[in-house]
Amino acid sequence: MNFIKQLNADAQENSAAASEEVVEAAAAITTPPVEEEIAVAEAPAVVASATPVAVATAHDDFDWTIDKRNVSTYNNDERAKYDKVYEDTFKSIQDGEMIIGTVVGLTKTDAVINIGFKSDGLISLNEFRDNPVSISDEVEVLVVEKEDRNGNLHLSRRQARISRAWERIVDANKTGEIVTGTVTSKTKGGLIVDIFGMETFLPGSQIDVKPVTDYDQFVGKTMEFKVVKVNETIKNAVVSHKALIESDIEAQRAEIISKLEKGQVLEGTIKNITDFGAFMDLGGLDGLLYITDISWGRINHPSEVLQLDQKLNVVVLDFDDDKRRISLGLKQLTPHPWDVLGEAIQEGSVIKGKVVNIEDYGAFLEIQPGVEGLVHVSEISWANTPINAKEFFSLGTDHEAKIVTLDKDNRKMSLSIKQLTNDPWDTIEDKFGVDSKHTGVVKNITPYGVFVELEAGIGGMIHISDLSWLKRINHPSEFTKVGENIDIIILAIDKDGRKLQLGHKQLEEDPWIALAETFPIGSLHEGTVIKKDDKGAVVSLPYGLEGYAPGRHLGKEDGGTIQADETNQFMVIEFDPNDKRILLSHARIWEQAAAEEREVARKEARTEVENTKKAVKTIQNKVEKTTLGDLGVLADLKKKLEGNEGK
Repeated sequence: MNFIKQLNADAQENSAAASEEVVEAAAAITTPPVEEEIAVAEAPAVVASATPVAVATAHDDFDWTIDKRNVSTYNNDERAKYDKVYEDTFKSIQDGEMIIGTVVGLTKTDAVINIGFKSDGLISLNEFRDNPVSISDEVEVLVVEKEDRNGNLHLSRRQARISRAWERIVDANKTGEIVTGTVTSKTKGGLIVDIFGMETFLPGSQIDVKPVTDYDQFVGKTMEFKVVKVNETIKNAVVSHKALIESDIEAQRAEIISKLEKGQVLEGTIKNITDFGAFMDLGGLDGLLYITDISWGRINHPSEVLQLDQKLNVVVLDFDDDKRRISLGLKQLTPHPWDVLGEAIQEGSVIKGKVVNIEDYGAFLEIQPGVEGLVHVSEISWANTPINAKEFFSLGTDHEAKIVTLDKDNRKMSLSIKQLTNDPWDTIEDKFGVDSKHTGVVKNITPYGVFVELEAGIGGMIHISDLSWLKRINHPSEFTKVGENIDIIILAIDKDGRKLQLGHKQLEEDPWIALAETFPIGSLHEGTVIKKDDKGAVVSLPYGLEGYAPGRHLGKEDGGTIQADETNQFMVIEFDPNDKRILLSHARIWEQAAAEEREVARKEARTEVENTKKAVKTIQNKVEKTTLGDLGVLADLKKKLEGNEGK
């Protein structure tokens, strides 16, 4: 292009030159090399603005066809020379190349960029919104296409920025360089950060070392980041602000650990509270204050005495350089309570404590923080009946107790509640003598008896056999219930064993002696079967008695068997007042009646035989006097007699 301009300028300055030179110049223009034809075609504005050259136009008077033989032409060497001069006026560029261009023009929508190529490129002003440009400004652009389908040079400043930004991001990832970016928006799971003009992802977990729930507070902020991950395939990068904080913390941690010593007192801030303790920030280094090292006394949860962001002085109990673990203590800053136990706490003194723990064997009372004593179940009551500690005590309740033993060296203390009162068993006969009658409360029921409390610390057991004279009891729960009142009589006292033998049925005379006359053997009574099995049945009788009928005695006359809940007649076949037993039979009733009927029939038959014999004898006495015709009557009587004897 510059070559053509130079030719035009020479033509203006040498207008009086010989026509042969003009013709040669014109010939050079009208017959350019192929490359020059393309260049001229692509830049018509430049050609049009040049000084008129001898080029054929519609109004041109010069006849270019005259004496063509006199028009000189370039030889091959000259043509190659001028081609090189022409080509050297342009830059050699490739698609995807980054290049510096100059703004040579501005329109309402685009910026015209000259990159030294044979044509200028256009870039939308939208790509310069972050940094508006003016004419003659230099900008870095990317050659998208040297020639698109419309023959235009396609440039992009945005893609140039992205490409350059990606290169810097990749380098930052490799070198660990700290970069600065601006949080532009919130997205799912994190934030979008502009780094060097390229969008990167900041996960929510990488914002801070502390959990972050409000992402909006970071939008618009400019912060420092570390590129922690890049994906070359999709050109995606992940950044972290947390990594920078951790780096600072790690440096602080290393410095603190290098100066740590067991027993050293540090100031820390409560940063998290859990069920098992509290984590403290020691100024870039975390330590654990375990729940058992918070207080000399018992606590159920650290939050009872600690609060978040609370500042405390703690002592270093132990630390591990490799695992970076530090164990802290708070209670160790004060003396152990057992070491400064007051003089008022000694054996025999009465104290007041709060229940802090309950076990099957007893309860622990806290006398003061860090000082506890055990009330064993055997020291709760003077009563010899078993006591459930978990039913007697409740957590947090206060109780008075007497110190029985005190071992300061081993930090143990045994307490007693029952020793606050006199032992009632020392004078048991005065109030609960043998044969004395009382009313007590049923405290416990076992398969073999009922435990009754007469007063605090005094009680005994009613054996199942001593509950009722008449009623057959399979389990004491059929007779009474826990919590009910029951009348008793003292049968015996075991002072050494601290036991009372109690009775209930003995409050009345034994009715079996009097009932022997009511239920003699062979007597009949109406009864109801209340229970039946394969062996027999239990029958309810009058006066509250119960009898037993073996299975073979339940048969009926019609061949059936008496069933449960059926009422019928029963015969007493055995009555034992010592074993409190009555045996019954229903079958015996009808069997005995049948036997009696058979006996009556036999008696009647014998009577008839005797009468017949007498009649025969009478007839025999008269035989001698009878006629031959009477012999037939005699024979008939003899047959009749023989028939009766057969019966």
